[in-house]
Amino acid sequence: MPTLFERVFENNRKWIAERKAVDPDYFKHLAQGQKPEVLFIGCSDSRVTAEELMGAMPGEVFVHRNISNVVGSTDLNALSVVEYAIGALQVKHVVVCGHYGCGGVKAAMEPQDLGLLNPWLRRIRDVYRLHRKELDAITDEQKRYDRLVEINVEEQCLNVIKTAVFQKSFLRGGIPAVHGWVFNMATGELIDLHFDFETRLEEVREIYDLKPKI
Repeated sequence: MPTLFERVFENNRKWIAERKAVDPDYFKHLAQGQKPEVLFIGCSDSRVTAEELMGAMPGEVFVHRNISNVVGSTDLNALSVVEYAIGALQVKHVVVCGHYGCGGVKAAMEPQDLGLLNPWLRRIRDVYRLHRKELDAITDEQKRYDRLVEINVEEQCLNVIKTAVFQKSFLRGGIPAVHGWVFNMATGELIDLHFDFETRLEEVREIYDLKPKI
């Protein structure tokens, strides 16, 4: 049986035919530009695909993925995506989506040398350090692991609202809203963590206030 890689172009031809069968001008419209409503920042895990989770079509979601859905203050890739999505595409929603069973979060919980991954995982280890009292009070290792997944999502949401492009856009027009989600692969469920981004923005503004001076 051919592997996925060997089937790629055959699958592509089938996909084109399926789209055209529904709408003969589908690709003509697709080529005219994008106006996504959502920026989705997720994990690179092969089991966590943004559009499929959300039931979204091409053109509806602007996607950035990396190990453990991190928005690092020195990661020009992630920050450029946030800048473009909010500043140019004017998305209405930013979603940071983690998932239970995340290998990056699991690795960050373990004090071991992982070579080139160390600087990346340090971001998540710092999240553990900041919330160590809560996490260490959880005696069940799996529940502690799951909770770190959730807290990491919330901290990455905070990193989004600390950016200048978010603060200027929100001050100007009240968008985008920032959401923290977790995907449960065991059930297929998307879980809304109900991240209160407006309250959290007010909490960090004394230090991270980047809105333009009036």
